[in-house]
Amino acid sequence: MTANSRCSAAEPPGLETQRREIESLLRECELRAGDSWYVVDRRWFEQWKEFVETGDQNSSSFPGQIDNTELFEDLDSYHLKERLVENEDFVLVPAEAWHKLLAWYGMVDDQPPLERKVVDLPSTLKVEVYPVEIFLCLHSNMENVITAQFSRADNIHSIQRAMCQAFSVPPGSECRLWMKSSDSSCERLRNVHMSVLDACLSSGMTVIMETRNADGTWPSSRPQIMRNSVEDQDSYRGQAGVCGLTNLGNTCFMNSALQCLSNTPPLTEYFLRTSYLEELNFTNPLGMKGEIAEAYADVIKQMWSGRHYSVVPRVFKTKVGHFASQFLGYQQHDSQELLSFLLDGLHEDLNRVKNKEYIELRDANGRPDQEVAEEAWRNHRRRNDSVIVDTFHGLFKSTLVCPECHKVSVTFDPFCYLSVPLPVSKERVMEVFFVSLDPYAKPVQHRVVVPKAGKVSDLCTALSEMTNVPPTRMVVADVFNHRFYKIYNTEESLSCILDRDDIFVYELSVLEEQQEEQVLLALYLRERSHYRDYGSGSSSYGTTLFGHPLLLNVMRSSCSREALYNLFLQRLARYVRPPDPSEELEEEEEEEDEEEELDKTQTNGISDDEEQEDVENPGPSQTEPCCSDPSPSSQSDGTVTTEPQPEVNHTESSMDHGETETSNGSMNQTEPVCSADTNSSNSTRDSGSIAGTGAGSEAPAEQPQQPCETTEEESEEGKQEEACSPSPSANEHPAKRRACRKRRKSLFTIQAVNSNGTTERGMGEGGSAVSFSSQPYVAIDWDPDMKKRFYNENEAEKYVKHASMEVPQQQTTVQLQECIELFTTVETLEEENPWYCPVCKKHQLATKKLDLWSLPEVVIIHLKRFSYTKFTREKLDSIVDFPLRDLDFSGCLLRKTVSSEEPPSRYDLIAVSNHYGGLRDGHYTSYARNKDNGQWYYFDDSKVTFAREDQIMTNAAYVLFYHRQDKIRIPTLPAPNASPASSTQSDVTSCKDDEAAGLGASSYVAMEQKHHLAGELFDFPVCAERRTQAKFPL
Repeated sequence: MTANSRCSAAEPPGLETQRREIESLLRECELRAGDSWYVVDRRWFEQWKEFVETGDQNSSSFPGQIDNTELFEDLDSYHLKERLVENEDFVLVPAEAWHKLLAWYGMVDDQPPLERKVVDLPSTLKVEVYPVEIFLCLHSNMENVITAQFSRADNIHSIQRAMCQAFSVPPGSECRLWMKSSDSSCERLRNVHMSVLDACLSSGMTVIMETRNADGTWPSSRPQIMRNSVEDQDSYRGQAGVCGLTNLGNTCFMNSALQCLSNTPPLTEYFLRTSYLEELNFTNPLGMKGEIAEAYADVIKQMWSGRHYSVVPRVFKTKVGHFASQFLGYQQHDSQELLSFLLDGLHEDLNRVKNKEYIELRDANGRPDQEVAEEAWRNHRRRNDSVIVDTFHGLFKSTLVCPECHKVSVTFDPFCYLSVPLPVSKERVMEVFFVSLDPYAKPVQHRVVVPKAGKVSDLCTALSEMTNVPPTRMVVADVFNHRFYKIYNTEESLSCILDRDDIFVYELSVLEEQQEEQVLLALYLRERSHYRDYGSGSSSYGTTLFGHPLLLNVMRSSCSREALYNLFLQRLARYVRPPDPSEELEEEEEEEDEEEELDKTQTNGISDDEEQEDVENPGPSQTEPCCSDPSPSSQSDGTVTTEPQPEVNHTESSMDHGETETSNGSMNQTEPVCSADTNSSNSTRDSGSIAGTGAGSEAPAEQPQQPCETTEEESEEGKQEEACSPSPSANEHPAKRRACRKRRKSLFTIQAVNSNGTTERGMGEGGSAVSFSSQPYVAIDWDPDMKKRFYNENEAEKYVKHASMEVPQQQTTVQLQECIELFTTVETLEEENPWYCPVCKKHQLATKKLDLWSLPEVVIIHLKRFSYTKFTREKLDSIVDFPLRDLDFSGCLLRKTVSSEEPPSRYDLIAVSNHYGGLRDGHYTSYARNKDNGQWYYFDDSKVTFAREDQIMTNAAYVLFYHRQDKIRIPTLPAPNASPASSTQSDVTSCKDDEAAGLGASSYVAMEQKHHLAGELFDFPVCAERRTQAKFPL
């Protein structure tokens, strides 16, 4: 009531009545949070009390109109004086008493009533005499500041309403408030239902209001939007929803999931209408305080503003990583896993149920399914009520049967998406290279069919049928970077071998002298650099692995340098040309070369004198050779330093073999094991041990040390090989060695190495060229000039294809209905996940069956392409034949009697999340149908193109989105005229856009490297790419 004069509408009661009524109100009224009390000048109130106590209406003590003049600093602003004290300067009266006094006596003209709220402070209730006085302004005009007072009990929404009215903000504008303290830091006032007290707003602070821009952005955010040019930043007008998302570094999985959800009409329309603002749940302990919902809303509003080619979802990515630590950083993840987290997070942030009640679940106990299902759905909605539940949640029936007492347990559980399995084949196709004993035969690429749960011996058996070579004379190895990544035992599981691995199968020779001990010898090829490796602390030369390694079985007695030198020459005969007599080097050159070799004071730390001493006491080794365990078991010396090495010209050619790189059947390659800037090409190896006759000159004692960093984890490598020095007779003088070299020089030298191809300290045993303390590895080191003259690199890289490679692989195709039927098939629980039977009182491996009971408006179907079993880990590349229209679930629904009120069970496809690649890496894209014009688009990060319906079904389809036909929106806009094949205007971004978004090479270490393979775009994270490719020429 704002009357400013003495009320004359009704005569005031008698003075005694006035006194009794006011005193009764003052005595009985209690403070309650939110109630209004009024401030009255104490002198006026004391005079009123004196007046009513006299009982004389004509007394001179008549107080007159209520006058609070003494409480104000000035009569212009009516601002209260500071430090007023209750009962000394003013009194507080409840609202009812105030209205009575105002009606009886009125108020001095223009004075405002001093209404104050009761606030609930910690541990006390108090009338707020001094409210919070804050400054208000708009983000667009920070100079125009007004002052307003608000009670600490007021909510933030009341401040927003006051600001909208004061600044004439158009109705329906989406606003948000920021709180700015004296230290200039700003904080979002996100929960508009929070009180001023809880928001920690205090006098002197500033509240800034901003309204969302037409393009969906906020003025304060200044997001980095990718445009073609500066000129059209504000002029671009495109189709709403047809907008790319920038790849922030391995975030294609997130972009794919966001595009699918963005093109889910009911969810997108919910956010575009800003309905979510009223339903944000800031108190849900299971939610993210509304932050995920707000971040998602910002992305959607920008994408559907029609003003951006592409949006940078950096804030959304940060929020996701904050609330789900598994998505922190920039590693590759699964789009379905992100989708699961996002739908759950949005549901909890938008849950309309603020306080979830406890509900005790009841078993069916023989009740009708309809009754149990309705009860389960009611209970679910009592705790979960959001747009996510409205759109995506359905109900399935779970039936468990105890195998012992046959107790049947029936429950009805909600689902948000269906994860359906794909039929898994029990066989597997592998591509391998077979290296024959014949040194003149090229490696042969074979395609064999083996059991998925089989062993390496099964691979040898299958290959034996094609090659007529007994499986017992085969050894299988994984070649990577010119060395053996792993040599397999026959009993090892084939699941250890990935499709991307470069698998070589070597034929072993049959040795006549079976009474002698055999050695499986691994041979590498290395090229010596022209400069010395001074960084290693010695004067040795650096080496670089090249070519293909070989596996040979030889007699232990044939491991002398002379025998091995001739054996290696025979095994490399196809592409290593022996020197003609006319090509012998001049004697002077040989002397100089010898002097240069002898100038090296030590080989891996061993001087010539030391070597001579060691040779004098050769002593046979008592260590058994590891021919029975062909896995690598040595590691490179950690003290080796990597000095830059010159790139070696190395012919590379391509071959159709997944991700394997292969060169020739011999073991030549020119790439260092660890150097990232040289081409890697794995080589095939023959493994025959042909007896050598005649000894060439012995290798020099000094061998270069190869710089190498082990880039692969090899659990088999545990021991280190010892380096081998030449083994002349004990009483042979070095001068005689020099004389021998003058007569004839070797094409290469032989050196004992470890499994990484790194030279180790030490010598061969008993005059041999290898160490038998573990799996023996040797390297032949080539001088660059000798390699150039006698090594035919083009010939070394050739291979041939077996007829099995020409047979086209049949692409497996399965129907989506088959996958759904598999989902509803009876299965037995695994031992790791038993069910507790309430009758047997123990855990049982019960049988479980899932049935669909009711379906939501939008059905999400996750195709379980990634298969993980006890024996295999693989991605299933089967084509799933899914319909674009009229997917009928009526045959899958358990409830057959559908009333006329029930929704139909036919669905149309609206979006697909695709995954290209394998288990360890890959790239995500999406197809989606725009709700406004009905056109299909292909979303590949920031690039968007038109798509035809016949392009959508591929073996990359991973997550399918289906919309129920009775809810599908009729397009409001005509379809674009441009044909998908010729249209280029929809390619809204290019590579330069990523730079425009600030994505420099130094910003993200794990940026995806994009490669075009088979017409598809792959993203391979740098950290995930284990192998590079170099291939044979045909």
